[in-house]
Amino acid sequence: MSRLAELWEAAGNPTLQRVAIATETRMKAARTPVQSHRSLMQRISDWRTGRNVPSRFESLEPVLVTLIGLARQTSAPVPSDLTNRSAWRRLWKTAIAQPVRPTVVTSLRRDIPTLIGREAEVQRILDAAQPNRVVSIHTVDGMPGVGKTALVIRAAHLLSDRFPDGRFFVELNSHTPGQVPADPADVLFTLLTGLGIAPGHIPDSRDARRDLWRDRLATKRVLLVLDDARDHHQIEPLLPAGPECLTLITSRRRLVALDSALPLPLDTLDPGSAIDLFYRLAQRNPHKDDRAAVAAIVRSCGYLPLAIVLLAGRLAHRPAWTLTGLAEEFTAAQDRLAELDTGQRAVRAAFTASYEGLPPERQRLFRRLGLHPGPDFDAYAVAALNGISLPEARSELDALYTDHLVEETIFGRYCLHDLVREYAGTLAAAAPDDGTEPVRRLLDYYCHTAAAADRSLIPKGRPGDETHTAHVTDALVQEFDDETQALAWMRAERANLFACVEYTADHDPARMVRLTAVLSALMERDGPWSSTLRLHQRAAEAADRLGDRLGRADALYNLSIVYWAAGKFEQSADMFRQSLVLFRETGYTLGEADTLAKLGGLHRYSGEYAQSADLLRQANARYREIGHTLGEADTLVRLGSIHRDIGDYGQAVDLFRRALILFRETGYRLGTAGTLGLLGTVQCATGDYKQAAGSLLRAVSLFREIGHRMGEATTLNHLATLHREIADHGQAASLAKQALTLQQEVGFRLGEAEALANLGAICREVGDYDQAADLSRQALGMFREIGYRLKETEALTNTAKVLSMSGNSDAALPMFTAALTLALDIGSRIEQARAVEGIARCHAALDDTATAMTHLRNAIDIYRSIGAAETDAATTYLATLEAMPMESAKSAPTQRL
Repeated sequence: MSRLAELWEAAGNPTLQRVAIATETRMKAARTPVQSHRSLMQRISDWRTGRNVPSRFESLEPVLVTLIGLARQTSAPVPSDLTNRSAWRRLWKTAIAQPVRPTVVTSLRRDIPTLIGREAEVQRILDAAQPNRVVSIHTVDGMPGVGKTALVIRAAHLLSDRFPDGRFFVELNSHTPGQVPADPADVLFTLLTGLGIAPGHIPDSRDARRDLWRDRLATKRVLLVLDDARDHHQIEPLLPAGPECLTLITSRRRLVALDSALPLPLDTLDPGSAIDLFYRLAQRNPHKDDRAAVAAIVRSCGYLPLAIVLLAGRLAHRPAWTLTGLAEEFTAAQDRLAELDTGQRAVRAAFTASYEGLPPERQRLFRRLGLHPGPDFDAYAVAALNGISLPEARSELDALYTDHLVEETIFGRYCLHDLVREYAGTLAAAAPDDGTEPVRRLLDYYCHTAAAADRSLIPKGRPGDETHTAHVTDALVQEFDDETQALAWMRAERANLFACVEYTADHDPARMVRLTAVLSALMERDGPWSSTLRLHQRAAEAADRLGDRLGRADALYNLSIVYWAAGKFEQSADMFRQSLVLFRETGYTLGEADTLAKLGGLHRYSGEYAQSADLLRQANARYREIGHTLGEADTLVRLGSIHRDIGDYGQAVDLFRRALILFRETGYRLGTAGTLGLLGTVQCATGDYKQAAGSLLRAVSLFREIGHRMGEATTLNHLATLHREIADHGQAASLAKQALTLQQEVGFRLGEAEALANLGAICREVGDYDQAADLSRQALGMFREIGYRLKETEALTNTAKVLSMSGNSDAALPMFTAALTLALDIGSRIEQARAVEGIARCHAALDDTATAMTHLRNAIDIYRSIGAAETDAATTYLATLEAMPMESAKSAPTQRL
C-alpha cells in the first residue's frame, strides 16, 4: 500500500484528524455506518503504512475519495493512476492476497495503580506534550529506584490517545543485571519490523536503519518511550524526527549532551507521599497510632520508592507483623540493604548496576565517599579523601552527579542518599586498598583548615598552634582573607566538623582534643551550650587520660566560658582556676594571661571590683611580657567596664577609646564591636544620646558582619535602653524583644535576663505595671541565680520603681533600701544614687517630705559627681518639692523614675 502514501503526499500531507473528519462527513451524508472517530483514525494510520489492509474495498473507498478530493484541490498535477478507482481496486486485491505480516502498534508496559506523590511531575509531562509543543524530547533522570519508569509509563498511558500511529516502549537495559546495554542498531531492527517492514528489507548499517526509521515516522504521530538509557550516543539514532512524535526517556544519568531535550530530575518522595505509598502497598489501613512507626520506616528507606515498595511488600505477605515491630527492626538493622534484598529488584542490585558502570578510578572515589563521617562534602574534602588535585575532584564529582550517584544540595556541595551512603561504606569496608589513609587525609584537611579559620576568628592563637602548624606537610588547607570568610566556611562545614569530632573521639582522641579546641570560637558564637558543654568536658577528660596537660588546660578554659555564658559563675570560676594552674605549670603565658583576664571579669560580675582590677592588671602584665597587643586591649576594655559599673564614666570612656585604637590597629573587628557597644552604654548613661546611637549602631553592624549573634543581641538591648531613655517606647520594645529572642536562641542566660529587665522597664514607663512587675521579678530571679550582683541591684531598683509608680510606696521602700545596701557593698555609685532617689520618692509619697528632700539631695550629689543623665530630672523633682507647701508635697506629680 505504498501508493496510498503517495496519494497522501499528493493531497498535501493532511493530518490524520483532517482526513478522518472529512471521511466521516462524507459517510454520514451517504448514510453509511460510521466507526468511532478514534477507531477510524487508527485504521487510516494502519492503511497508510500498509498494515491491516481491510477485507472489503468499500471500507477503504471513502478514505480514497477524501484524499483524491484533497489532491485535486492542490495546484500541483495529480498522476491519473492515483485518481483511478479501478486501479485502486486492483491494488487492493493484490495487497489482500499477500500474507499478512504482524505489526506492533502498542508495546507500553502495564500502568501500576500505586504511583503516589508524582502528580506534579506527570502533569508537567502532559502539559509539555500539548499540540504545537516546542520540545518533543523529554528526559526523566534520577537515582536508582526513584520511580522513573513508573512515572513515564503513567504519562504514556495518559497520552496514548494523542498518538494513534504507535506507542512504543523500548528497554535499553543499561543497568539491568545480567543484560548488556541495548545496541541502537538492534533496537532499530526491532522497531522497523514492528512497523511491518520485512526483515529482508531492513538495511544492515545502523545509520541506514536510523534513516529508514525516521522516514517512516516523518508524518506519523508516534509516542516512543526509551527506558534506562545509558547516554546520548545510545539514544540519538532512535529519536524520531517528525514534528508530531514525542519521545520520553528515562536514565540514571543526566543526559546533558542531548540537544533540545527538556530534563525532569526526579527526587525521592516527600514524607507524606512516602507514608501513603507504604500504607497502600502494605495493605494496611492508616491509623494515627501507627503513623509514627510508618514515618520511621519510610525515613529509614530514605523516602526511596523502590525501598518502600520492597519493604511494604514483605509486610503485605506477613499479616502477623506489626508496623511498630517492623519499624523497630528495620531502623535498628545494621545492614538495611540486606533487608531490602529480593533478587533483581533489590536496592543493592540497583546500586551495583550503576557502580559497575564506572571506570575503576571513579569506583574507588565513590567507595571512599562512604568513609566520610559527615553528611555532605565539597571538592576540597573529596580531593583530600582521595589524594587528588582540586580540579580532578571537581571533575569526578561532576561525573558522579551526572550518574545520579551524588546529589548537589547547593552550588558546590554534594551528598549521598542514605542508602547509597550505606552501600558505598559497605564497598569501602571490603576494599583492601582504601584502608585508613584516606580518612587520615580527610581529617588532616578538616583539622588544619578549621585551625586556619579559628586563627581568623581568634587571632591571639591557641595552645599548640606552633606545633600543629609545623606538622602540616601534605594536608590540603584552605586559607581565609578575613573572619567573615572563615566563619562562613565553619558554618557551612559545621555538621562535618562535629562529625569529625565524634569520629576522632573513638579513633584518635588526641586529634579530638585539638579539634574541639579549634571549634570553641564557633561554639561560643552559635551554641548550643548543652552540646558545647558536653564536648569540652569530654575533651578535658581525654586530655587528662592522654597526659596532655596543655590540652586539658585549654579544654577547662573553654569549659569555663560555657559555664559563664550559661550563667553558672561559680562553676566557671572553678574551671578557670584549674586551667590557670595548668597553664602556669606548662609555662604557657598566653593561656595564663587569658585566664587571669576572664577571672577578673567574673569578679566584676560579683561586685568584687578591687580583686577584679588586680587580676586584670596581672593579666595585662603577662600580655606585655609576650607583646600581645590584643590581650592588652582586652584588659583595657575589662578595666573600663569596672569604671562604668561604679559610675566613673570619664575613666571608662578613656579606657574604651584606648582599647579601640589597639583593636583597629590590629584589625580585630570583634574587639572593636564589643568596645563600641560598651562605649555606647556610657554615652547613653551620661545623656549623650546622639553619640551613643552612633556607637551602638556601628557595633550592631560589625557584629552582624562577623556573624556574632550574642554580641548583636547584647547591643540591640543597649539600643533598646537608649530608645527607652528618649521615650521612644515602641522602638525600645521592638529592639528588646529582638534581643531577647536572639539571647534565648544562643542560650546566653545573662543576656536573656538583661533583655527581660529592659522590657520590664519599658512596660513600667508606659504604665503597664502588672507586666512590668512580672518581667522585673523574672529578671531579678535570673540575676540572683547567675550571681551578677550589679544586675541584681539594678533589678531590685527596677522592681521597686514599679511598686512605687503603681502607688505601693510602702512595699517599694524596703526594696529600694535593699538595692542601696547591695550597691554600697559592691561600690556602684550610680546604683547607689538610683536607689537613694527611689527612697526619696517613696518618702515623698508617704508624706515625709523633709526626709525625701534629704535623700534626693544626696542622690543628686552622686549624679553630678559622675555626670549621670539622671541629674536634671532629679534636680527638677527636688525643685518641685521645695516649692510646694509641706502638706501638698504628697500630691506632687509623679515623674519618671
